[in-house]
Amino acid sequence: MDPQRETPKKNSTEHLIEDRRGGIGVCGWILVSLSFLLVLITFPFSIWACIKVVREYERAVVFRLGRIQSKKAKGPGLVLILPCTDTFIKVDLRTVTCQIPPQEILTKDAVTTQVDGVVYYRIHSAVSAVANVTDVHSATFLLAQTTLRNVLGTQSLAQLLSGREEIAHSIQAILDGATEQWGIKVARVEIKDVRIPVAMQRAMAAEAEAAREARAKVVAAEGEMNASKALKQASVVLSESPAGLQLRYLQTLTTLAAENNSTIVFPLPINILESLGQKNRGG
Repeated sequence: MDPQRETPKKNSTEHLIEDRRGGIGVCGWILVSLSFLLVLITFPFSIWACIKVVREYERAVVFRLGRIQSKKAKGPGLVLILPCTDTFIKVDLRTVTCQIPPQEILTKDAVTTQVDGVVYYRIHSAVSAVANVTDVHSATFLLAQTTLRNVLGTQSLAQLLSGREEIAHSIQAILDGATEQWGIKVARVEIKDVRIPVAMQRAMAAEAEAAREARAKVVAAEGEMNASKALKQASVVLSESPAGLQLRYLQTLTTLAAENNSTIVFPLPINILESLGQKNRGG
């Protein structure tokens, strides 16, 4: 096997930082020695200018003659800074809230919407955030805007309204991968609001109302069909028992008399009238 393939590959961030941590040369060591000597001569007054306090949520990236001094940022606590040769940059490691203003987006189904969101991120590598990008917060903000527009442009309006959580996870994964070399860790992405034009809102409301009316008509038609089947079965049962029909008449009269005080016309069966007519003729 090729020995070059067995060696692990380093990412571009590590190469970039290693290049900037090279030796400072003979002249550099001479300047550093003079700086130490200056500190010793002016001690203890120089101690106030050399010692810096770094808070718990901060890290200090120290540059010595323009080069990053160590692999990791220093802090928290006391950090020694040599005068004339050392400079430092404090980096805040707390979570930052990035408010994305409303973006006008054309969805996949050609609907214009305005979408805004929030991105929560933090710096996990102070050295990468300082050495690899000019302004890490501005770069992350602009990248979040562009990613939001690109991702939502591939979604339809229905997917945008119903799948906010999935879209937010997709945006988070893209941002996290793109900002890794900047020392950024994207913790969460939220889509706050989706604004739809008023005409589209009216059209969607009309469509939803029409769908509800259609479902109501289907339910009413199914009820009529079930009722007709029940009436058919009841008519078959009543046709088999003439006395049952008379009892049904009496039950209907009882119900009407209990509800309203009115004159009730009771229909007599035809067979009873015929039997009465035959008795009159015979008499």
